[in-house]
Amino acid sequence: MTAAVHQADLVCEGGGVKGIGLVGAVHALAESGYGFPRVAGSSAGAVVAALVAALQHAKEPLTRLPEIAQRVDYRKLTDPSLLGRVPLIGGVLSLLTSNGLYQGAYLEDLLTDTLAEFGVHTFGDLRTGEEPLSYAYSLVVTASDLSRKRLVRIPWDLPQYGIDPDTFPVAKAVRASAAIPFLFRPVQVSGATWVDGGLLSDFPVGLFDRTDTVEPRWPTFGVRLTARPGTPPATHHVRGPLALGIAAIDTLFTNQDAAYVDSPCTVRRTVFVPTESISAVDFDITDAQRLTLYSNGVRAAQQFLSTWDFADYLTACRTPPV
Repeated sequence: MTAAVHQADLVCEGGGVKGIGLVGAVHALAESGYGFPRVAGSSAGAVVAALVAALQHAKEPLTRLPEIAQRVDYRKLTDPSLLGRVPLIGGVLSLLTSNGLYQGAYLEDLLTDTLAEFGVHTFGDLRTGEEPLSYAYSLVVTASDLSRKRLVRIPWDLPQYGIDPDTFPVAKAVRASAAIPFLFRPVQVSGATWVDGGLLSDFPVGLFDRTDTVEPRWPTFGVRLTARPGTPPATHHVRGPLALGIAAIDTLFTNQDAAYVDSPCTVRRTVFVPTESISAVDFDITDAQRLTLYSNGVRAAQQFLSTWDFADYLTACRTPPV
Protein backbone atom coordinates (compact mmCIF):
# COMPACT_ATOMS: atom_id res chain seq x y z
CA MET A 1 0.00 0.00 0.00
CA THR A 2 1.31 3.47 -0.89
CA ALA A 3 1.93 5.60 2.18
CA ALA A 4 -0.59 8.36 2.76
CA VAL A 5 0.54 11.85 1.74
CA HIS A 6 -1.77 13.56 4.25
CA GLN A 7 -3.15 12.59 7.64
CA ALA A 8 -6.46 13.36 9.30
CA ASP A 9 -8.54 11.71 11.96
CA LEU A 10 -11.96 10.72 10.67
CA VAL A 11 -15.41 10.70 12.30
CA CYS A 12 -18.41 9.25 10.43
CA GLU A 13 -22.02 10.03 11.24
CA GLY A 14 -24.67 7.35 11.64
CA GLY A 15 -27.45 6.95 9.12
CA GLY A 16 -28.46 3.34 8.49
CA VAL A 17 -28.42 2.41 4.82
CA LYS A 18 -27.44 5.98 3.97
CA GLY A 19 -23.97 4.96 5.15
CA ILE A 20 -23.20 4.13 1.52
CA GLY A 21 -22.61 7.86 1.16
CA LEU A 22 -19.86 7.62 3.80
CA VAL A 23 -18.11 5.00 1.68
CA GLY A 24 -18.05 7.32 -1.33
CA ALA A 25 -16.65 10.19 0.74
CA VAL A 26 -13.91 8.08 2.35
CA HIS A 27 -12.96 6.65 -1.03
CA ALA A 28 -12.53 10.15 -2.46
CA LEU A 29 -10.48 11.31 0.55
CA ALA A 30 -8.23 8.26 0.24
CA GLU A 31 -7.75 8.78 -3.50
CA SER A 32 -6.59 12.31 -2.68
CA GLY A 33 -3.83 10.88 -0.51
CA TYR A 34 -5.36 10.89 2.96
CA GLY A 35 -4.78 8.23 5.59
CA PHE A 36 -6.52 8.14 8.95
CA PRO A 37 -4.50 7.47 12.13
CA ARG A 38 -7.71 7.34 14.16
CA VAL A 39 -11.26 6.70 12.97
CA ALA A 40 -14.55 6.83 14.82
CA GLY A 41 -18.21 6.51 14.10
CA SER A 42 -21.70 5.88 15.34
CA SER A 43 -24.15 3.32 13.93
CA ALA A 44 -23.55 3.08 10.16
CA GLY A 45 -20.56 5.33 10.72
CA ALA A 46 -19.17 2.72 13.11
CA VAL A 47 -19.45 0.08 10.38
CA VAL A 48 -17.50 2.21 7.91
CA ALA A 49 -14.96 3.27 10.55
CA ALA A 50 -14.29 -0.35 11.52
CA LEU A 51 -13.68 -1.32 7.91
CA VAL A 52 -11.33 1.64 7.41
CA ALA A 53 -9.37 0.70 10.55
CA ALA A 54 -9.14 -2.94 9.45
CA LEU A 55 -7.93 -2.09 5.94
CA GLN A 56 -5.25 0.19 7.33
CA HIS A 57 -4.25 -2.44 9.89
CA ALA A 58 -3.68 -4.89 7.04
CA LYS A 59 -1.93 -2.20 4.97
CA GLU A 60 -4.56 -2.60 2.28
CA PRO A 61 -5.59 0.38 0.13
CA LEU A 62 -8.67 2.21 1.32
CA THR A 63 -9.83 2.23 -2.28
CA ARG A 64 -10.97 -1.34 -1.57
CA LEU A 65 -13.67 0.00 0.74
CA PRO A 66 -16.43 0.22 -1.93
CA GLU A 67 -15.80 -3.38 -2.97
CA ILE A 68 -16.11 -4.57 0.64
CA ALA A 69 -19.19 -2.45 1.31
CA GLN A 70 -20.91 -4.18 -1.61
CA ARG A 71 -21.02 -7.37 0.47
CA VAL A 72 -23.78 -5.96 2.67
CA ASP A 73 -27.22 -7.28 1.73
CA TYR A 74 -29.42 -4.70 3.42
CA ARG A 75 -32.50 -6.91 3.22
CA LYS A 76 -30.76 -9.45 5.45
CA LEU A 77 -30.34 -6.84 8.17
CA THR A 78 -33.99 -7.48 8.99
CA ASP A 79 -33.30 -10.88 10.54
CA PRO A 80 -36.27 -11.86 12.74
CA SER A 81 -35.99 -14.48 15.47
CA LEU A 82 -38.07 -17.66 15.37
CA LEU A 83 -40.79 -15.90 17.34
CA GLY A 84 -40.57 -12.97 14.97
CA ARG A 85 -41.54 -15.22 12.08
CA VAL A 86 -44.92 -16.04 13.62
CA PRO A 87 -47.58 -14.61 11.28
CA LEU A 88 -49.33 -11.41 12.35
CA ILE A 89 -48.03 -11.28 15.92
CA GLY A 90 -44.36 -12.09 15.37
CA GLY A 91 -43.23 -8.49 15.64
CA VAL A 92 -45.05 -7.97 18.93
CA LEU A 93 -43.60 -11.20 20.34
CA SER A 94 -40.08 -10.14 19.37
CA LEU A 95 -40.48 -6.78 21.06
CA LEU A 96 -41.86 -8.39 24.22
CA THR A 97 -39.21 -11.10 24.49
CA SER A 98 -36.05 -9.49 23.13
CA ASN A 99 -36.81 -5.74 22.88
CA GLY A 100 -36.27 -5.63 19.14
CA LEU A 101 -37.97 -6.62 15.89
CA TYR A 102 -34.71 -8.01 14.49
CA GLN A 103 -31.78 -9.87 15.99
CA GLY A 104 -28.89 -7.91 14.46
CA ALA A 105 -26.93 -11.14 14.10
CA TYR A 106 -26.47 -10.79 10.34
CA LEU A 107 -24.48 -7.58 10.72
CA GLU A 108 -22.30 -8.93 13.53
CA ASP A 109 -21.56 -12.19 11.70
CA LEU A 110 -20.75 -10.38 8.46
CA LEU A 111 -18.42 -7.97 10.23
CA THR A 112 -16.74 -10.75 12.21
CA ASP A 113 -15.85 -12.60 9.02
CA THR A 114 -14.88 -9.49 7.04
CA LEU A 115 -12.67 -7.98 9.76
CA ALA A 116 -10.99 -11.35 10.31
CA GLU A 117 -9.82 -11.29 6.66
CA PHE A 118 -7.67 -8.29 7.64
CA GLY A 119 -6.43 -9.72 10.93
CA VAL A 120 -8.83 -7.79 13.16
CA HIS A 121 -10.82 -9.58 15.84
CA THR A 122 -10.62 -7.51 19.02
CA PHE A 123 -9.59 -3.95 19.83
CA GLY A 124 -6.23 -5.35 20.89
CA ASP A 125 -5.52 -5.85 17.18
CA LEU A 126 -6.02 -2.11 16.64
CA ARG A 127 -3.59 -0.85 19.29
CA THR A 128 -1.33 1.90 18.01
CA GLY A 129 1.35 1.67 20.69
CA GLU A 130 0.87 5.36 21.50
CA GLU A 131 -0.25 7.06 24.68
CA PRO A 132 -2.43 8.52 26.14
CA LEU A 133 -5.64 6.49 25.84
CA SER A 134 -7.06 8.74 23.12
CA TYR A 135 -4.15 7.69 20.89
CA ALA A 136 -3.91 4.07 22.02
CA TYR A 137 -6.43 2.61 19.53
CA SER A 138 -7.00 3.40 15.88
CA LEU A 139 -10.78 2.85 16.20
CA VAL A 140 -13.45 4.22 18.54
CA VAL A 141 -17.16 3.51 18.17
CA THR A 142 -19.98 4.87 20.30
CA ALA A 143 -22.99 3.23 21.89
CA SER A 144 -25.72 4.50 24.21
CA ASP A 145 -25.91 2.80 27.61
CA LEU A 146 -29.59 2.84 28.63
CA SER A 147 -28.76 1.39 32.04
CA ARG A 148 -26.30 4.14 33.01
CA LYS A 149 -27.83 6.84 30.77
CA ARG A 150 -24.53 7.74 29.16
CA LEU A 151 -22.57 7.59 25.93
CA VAL A 152 -20.08 4.72 25.79
CA ARG A 153 -16.86 5.27 23.86
CA ILE A 154 -15.63 1.82 22.91
CA PRO A 155 -12.89 0.78 23.72
CA TRP A 156 -12.01 3.77 25.94
CA ASP A 157 -14.78 3.19 28.49
CA LEU A 158 -14.65 -0.61 28.68
CA PRO A 159 -12.58 -0.73 31.92
CA GLN A 160 -15.56 0.92 33.66
CA TYR A 161 -17.49 -2.26 32.85
CA GLY A 162 -14.75 -4.54 34.14
CA ILE A 163 -13.65 -5.42 30.61
CA ASP A 164 -10.13 -5.46 29.19
CA PRO A 165 -10.45 -3.39 25.97
CA ASP A 166 -7.92 -5.60 24.19
CA THR A 167 -10.25 -8.60 24.49
CA PHE A 168 -13.50 -6.99 23.33
CA PRO A 169 -14.67 -8.01 19.82
CA VAL A 170 -14.81 -5.13 17.35
CA ALA A 171 -17.84 -6.63 15.56
CA LYS A 172 -19.81 -6.76 18.83
CA ALA A 173 -19.01 -3.11 19.52
CA VAL A 174 -20.22 -2.11 16.06
CA ARG A 175 -23.37 -4.18 16.45
CA ALA A 176 -24.15 -2.32 19.68
CA SER A 177 -23.47 1.02 18.01
CA ALA A 178 -25.93 0.16 15.21
CA ALA A 179 -28.73 -1.29 17.37
CA ILE A 180 -31.54 1.18 16.58
CA PRO A 181 -33.93 1.04 19.57
CA PHE A 182 -36.99 -1.19 19.10
CA LEU A 183 -35.81 -2.14 15.61
CA PHE A 184 -32.77 -4.23 16.63
CA ARG A 185 -32.12 -6.24 19.78
CA PRO A 186 -29.95 -4.35 22.28
CA VAL A 187 -26.53 -5.68 23.24
CA GLN A 188 -26.03 -6.71 26.88
CA VAL A 189 -22.61 -5.95 28.34
CA SER A 190 -21.79 -6.59 32.02
CA GLY A 191 -25.46 -6.23 32.93
CA ALA A 192 -25.85 -2.97 30.99
CA THR A 193 -28.04 -2.47 27.91
CA TRP A 194 -26.36 -0.85 24.92
CA VAL A 195 -28.13 0.52 21.85
CA ASP A 196 -27.38 2.81 18.92
CA GLY A 197 -24.77 5.45 19.72
CA GLY A 198 -26.78 7.96 17.70
CA LEU A 199 -29.34 8.12 20.49
CA LEU A 200 -26.92 10.35 22.42
CA SER A 201 -24.47 11.54 19.73
CA ASP A 202 -24.94 10.66 16.09
CA PHE A 203 -21.97 12.76 14.97
CA PRO A 204 -19.26 12.76 17.67
CA VAL A 205 -16.91 14.90 15.56
CA GLY A 206 -15.16 16.32 18.63
CA LEU A 207 -14.13 12.91 19.92
CA PHE A 208 -10.44 13.33 19.08
CA ASP A 209 -10.18 17.05 19.79
CA ARG A 210 -7.48 18.15 22.21
CA THR A 211 -8.63 19.55 25.55
CA ASP A 212 -5.45 21.59 26.13
CA THR A 213 -4.15 24.64 24.28
CA VAL A 214 -1.76 22.70 22.05
CA GLU A 215 -2.71 22.77 18.38
CA PRO A 216 -3.43 19.37 16.79
CA ARG A 217 -0.87 17.62 14.62
CA TRP A 218 -3.51 17.11 11.96
CA PRO A 219 -7.21 17.85 11.54
CA THR A 220 -10.26 15.75 12.22
CA PHE A 221 -12.53 15.40 9.20
CA GLY A 222 -16.19 14.66 9.79
CA VAL A 223 -18.55 13.12 7.26
CA ARG A 224 -22.24 13.87 7.73
CA LEU A 225 -25.13 12.33 5.85
CA THR A 226 -27.00 15.56 5.36
CA ALA A 227 -26.93 18.65 3.20
CA ARG A 228 -24.97 21.72 4.32
CA PRO A 229 -26.62 24.00 6.90
CA GLY A 230 -29.15 26.29 5.27
CA THR A 231 -30.17 23.75 2.63
CA PRO A 232 -33.85 22.73 2.95
CA PRO A 233 -34.04 19.04 3.95
CA ALA A 234 -35.79 16.46 1.83
CA THR A 235 -39.36 15.51 2.75
CA HIS A 236 -39.94 11.93 3.89
CA HIS A 237 -43.48 10.57 3.78
CA VAL A 238 -44.48 8.89 7.05
CA ARG A 239 -47.25 6.32 6.82
CA GLY A 240 -48.34 3.91 9.54
CA PRO A 241 -47.43 3.48 13.23
CA LEU A 242 -44.13 1.63 12.60
CA ALA A 243 -42.97 4.28 10.14
CA LEU A 244 -44.00 6.97 12.63
CA GLY A 245 -41.94 5.39 15.40
CA ILE A 246 -38.88 4.99 13.16
CA ALA A 247 -39.22 8.57 11.92
CA ALA A 248 -39.39 9.83 15.50
CA ILE A 249 -36.18 7.99 16.41
CA ASP A 250 -34.48 9.14 13.21
CA THR A 251 -35.44 12.75 13.98
CA LEU A 252 -34.03 12.42 17.49
CA PHE A 253 -30.74 11.07 16.13
CA THR A 254 -30.47 13.74 13.45
CA ASN A 255 -30.98 16.66 15.82
CA GLN A 256 -29.12 15.31 18.84
CA ASP A 257 -25.88 17.14 18.05
CA ALA A 258 -27.46 20.26 16.56
CA ALA A 259 -26.09 22.48 19.34
CA TYR A 260 -22.53 22.21 18.03
CA VAL A 261 -22.41 20.53 14.62
CA ASP A 262 -23.52 23.70 12.84
CA SER A 263 -20.81 25.84 14.47
CA PRO A 264 -18.39 27.48 11.98
CA CYS A 265 -15.46 25.34 13.16
CA THR A 266 -17.38 22.12 12.73
CA VAL A 267 -18.80 23.12 9.36
CA ARG A 268 -15.32 23.94 8.04
CA ARG A 269 -14.03 20.43 8.72
CA THR A 270 -17.13 18.49 7.69
CA VAL A 271 -17.99 16.76 4.42
CA PHE A 272 -21.74 17.08 3.88
CA VAL A 273 -23.20 14.23 1.83
CA PRO A 274 -26.75 14.85 0.57
CA THR A 275 -28.84 11.69 0.84
CA GLU A 276 -31.89 12.74 -1.17
CA SER A 277 -35.13 11.37 0.28
CA ILE A 278 -33.64 8.01 1.29
CA SER A 279 -34.45 6.91 4.84
CA ALA A 280 -31.96 5.31 7.23
CA VAL A 281 -34.15 2.19 7.29
CA ASP A 282 -34.83 1.79 3.57
CA PHE A 283 -33.59 -1.80 3.66
CA ASP A 284 -35.07 -2.42 0.21
CA ILE A 285 -32.80 0.23 -1.28
CA THR A 286 -32.30 -0.20 -5.02
CA ASP A 287 -29.01 -0.46 -6.88
CA ALA A 288 -29.71 2.94 -8.44
CA GLN A 289 -30.20 4.51 -5.01
CA ARG A 290 -27.00 2.92 -3.73
CA LEU A 291 -25.10 4.37 -6.68
CA THR A 292 -26.63 7.80 -6.07
CA LEU A 293 -25.58 7.79 -2.41
CA TYR A 294 -22.08 6.62 -3.24
CA SER A 295 -21.66 9.21 -6.01
CA ASN A 296 -22.96 11.95 -3.71
CA GLY A 297 -20.30 10.99 -1.19
CA VAL A 298 -17.52 11.12 -3.77
CA ARG A 299 -18.60 14.53 -5.06
CA ALA A 300 -19.08 15.96 -1.58
CA ALA A 301 -15.56 14.96 -0.51
CA GLN A 302 -14.03 16.31 -3.71
CA GLN A 303 -15.81 19.64 -3.22
CA PHE A 304 -14.69 19.75 0.41
CA LEU A 305 -11.04 19.18 -0.48
CA SER A 306 -11.13 21.83 -3.20
CA THR A 307 -11.44 24.53 -0.52
CA TRP A 308 -9.83 22.83 2.48
CA ASP A 309 -6.93 24.62 4.18
CA PHE A 310 -5.77 23.44 7.61
CA ALA A 311 -4.11 26.74 8.54
CA ASP A 312 -7.22 28.73 7.62
CA TYR A 313 -9.34 26.31 9.64
CA LEU A 314 -7.17 26.77 12.75
CA THR A 315 -7.27 30.54 12.35
CA ALA A 316 -11.04 30.58 11.98
CA CYS A 317 -11.53 28.41 15.05
CA ARG A 318 -9.28 30.65 17.14
CA THR A 319 -11.43 33.65 16.22
CA PRO A 320 -14.31 34.11 18.66
CA PRO A 321 -17.77 34.41 17.09
CA VAL A 322 -19.13 37.92 16.66
